[in-house]
This record gives sequence, C-alpha cells and structure tokens, in this order.
Amino acid sequence: MNVKTAKSINQTSQSHFPNPELFTERNTEALVELLLDEMQAALGSGVRVREPSNSSVTPLKPLPSRARAVVERIAVEVERICSKSDRIQTSGEIHSWQLTLARHRLQKCLSYYKLGSKQGRVELHSSLSVMIYRHVAQPHSQLKFSARYNLIEDFLQDFYAESLKAFRRENQVDADYSPRTQLELAEYMAFTEHYAKRRITLPNRSSQQLIVLRAQSFAKRQPSETPVDIEQAVEYAKGEEAQEYSRTATMQQVRSRLVAESTDPSELVLRERVVSELVQYLEDQGHSDCADYLVLKLQDLAAPDIDEILGLTPRQRDYLQQRFKYHVEKFSRSSHWKLVHQWLGADLDQKLGMSSDQWEAFLAQLDDQQQQLLSLKQAQKSDGEIAKILSCTPKQAQKRWTQVLELAWKTRNSEGSLVEE
Repeated sequence: MNVKTAKSINQTSQSHFPNPELFTERNTEALVELLLDEMQAALGSGVRVREPSNSSVTPLKPLPSRARAVVERIAVEVERICSKSDRIQTSGEIHSWQLTLARHRLQKCLSYYKLGSKQGRVELHSSLSVMIYRHVAQPHSQLKFSARYNLIEDFLQDFYAESLKAFRRENQVDADYSPRTQLELAEYMAFTEHYAKRRITLPNRSSQQLIVLRAQSFAKRQPSETPVDIEQAVEYAKGEEAQEYSRTATMQQVRSRLVAESTDPSELVLRERVVSELVQYLEDQGHSDCADYLVLKLQDLAAPDIDEILGLTPRQRDYLQQRFKYHVEKFSRSSHWKLVHQWLGADLDQKLGMSSDQWEAFLAQLDDQQQQLLSLKQAQKSDGEIAKILSCTPKQAQKRWTQVLELAWKTRNSEGSLVEE
C-alpha cells in the first residue's frame, strides 16, 4: 500500500493537507490536524500517515491524553487573536500570522510538557519572579532578598489563580476546570506565561506587561515602612514623650518580636552538654555506630544519605535505630537522668514534667521504699548516702531509681487515659 506523509506544515506537495499558504481563517479543522502532526513529530512519536483511498488517520504512536482538545483550544485562541488585531487584519497575511502564532504556542506548550510538571513549575515560577522582582515592592523600600522573596510568593499565588480564571473564561471551559493531564498542565503554564507578558496600553500611549502592572498595584497595597529606633525599643523610656512613643503598637510589636526571637544561651549550653555526654556514653559502651548515627542525625541528613555514609542497608539501619533508641532511653534513666531532665524542663523540682493531677497519681503508685527514695533524691542526697540509708549497694539504688523514672515516664505520657477515667 502506498502512503503519503505530512512531515511538516510547510509541505506543499504530495500531501492531503491544505497548503498552509492557502489557509482560510475558518479552516480550523485543517489547522488542528497540522498542529497534531507537529506535536507528534516534536514528541518523537513518528508521523501520522493517511491512506489515499480515504481520509482516515492512523497514528503510529498514541498522542498524549487529551491532545486534540488542547490543540483545538490553541487553534481557536489563535483565530481570536488574529480577528481582533488591527495590525494583522490590515497586513493581508492573516493565515500566515495564524500559522506562526499557532506554531509558537504549540512549541511553548511542548517545551513545558518535555520539562515535566515539577521542573515546568520551577521554570515558570522563576521566569515570572524575574519579571516582577523590582516591582513587587515600593521603589524606595529597603527590602532585602528574603523580604522580596516572601512578597513574590504571596503575589504569584494570587496571580496563578487569576490566570486560571482567565484561561477558563477565554477558552470557554467549565467554571471548575483544572488541568488533569501533564499536557493540560503544560498548556496552562504556557498560557500563564503568555498572559503575564500581555502588553496593556496605558493612557500616555505607552504599554506595559500585565504582570508588571499587577505587581505594581500589589506593591501599593502593602503597608508603608515605619522607621523604628531599636535602642528605644529595648531600653527604658525616659520622659513623658518617650514613654508615650514606647507604648505605640509599632514599638510593642518590635519588642515582642525581639523577645520571641531571643535564644537563651543557657539552653544551648545545656543541649550541647547533653549531646556531648550522650556521644561519650555510647562510645564508652562500645556502640560507636550509634554515636556516628547520632552525629549524622543532628546534621539533618536524610535516611538514604546516612545509609550511604555508614554503608548500611535499609534493614541494617532499622536495627541500628532500634539499638540507638534503647541506649538513649537507658542513658536518660541512668546516671545522666538529672542532666536530661533538666534539659527537658522535667527535673524533680518541676514534678518530673507532670501536671499536679499526674503527680498525685504518680505518688499513689509508689510503695514505701520508692517514696523514701524519691524523698532522698529531692533532698539531693548522693548515691552513696542513699545506698547507706536504704541498706543496699549504689548499683541497686540506681536500679530502683530507674524503675521510679520509668513509672514517671508512663504516668507523664498517659494523660489521655487519666482524662478518660
């Protein structure tokens, strides 16, 4: 069987498609067929072939899902643009413009399609961010990069929603339409880029991109910057005028942020001490692999990275995690219990981190010997003194105290059951 192929939309011989130069503005179906061929060739799916006996089309490989609907919307959009542009209408080359615009929009859509949904979003977000970086804040505002970044994120979230509404309106799709396939998502991202770059004519006969105008309006809606003297915010106000100024909402807001962001140095020192003691404890106990695991976890490394560094399989890592958890619990209830509980804010003078009701329930579970041990601990007696009073060895006294701490842990973490009762 002899077949003829349409290899390009510029092919003028041996093709059953209309010659592009002979397109009429109403020949939408022929334009759609040519764009489908362009898509199939660009995606490496071969070319579509036609049998001379009839006009049926048999694809060598299936096109992406909903490809025809996407191409039809491109064709209709291009016709709309050509019909509304005075420059195109007076040029005498309406069909040539129609093909050029259709091919450009198709290639833009396919470029996002080839990038994939994730990378395509990144590229679109980056392009739009560059366009509005200078305009998203007032011209004389002294904003750093992080502040502008937050403004850009807030602005683009609204702009994406606006773009989707415009897409629904201009393509006459359902009011709740959302891209479902990768090609439809690529179509929407290409539309968003074109929508952002639309030139809007201003009263002074100049023009500006639509997204820039939106960003400038967004910047005008932002609250104006208020200069604040940080020294006045942290120092005691002297004089009636200074005290009145210190009571303003702005100064109170700055003061509260300074307090919230301040870090207690003693807490950092205590944390570092706990980590150092734990690492030393694991190494002394012959569990250097657990110590290495702790160091890597403190660096916020992902599980696959830890596996690669330590040369572990997932199963070996699970076993290591179980051993690590066991030794950490043993560390927190043995000779280092006081250090750990101080760091957690659950020392004896804080009822071991329990509420009043939990503390009463905890005391009710202790026998006479355990209550005596608790009283001795509260009196800050040494392990040797406690062992002598209880007539036991220091190791036995430590073991009994570990049992008390385990009971306190169970009581502290059984708040739900206490409420139910």
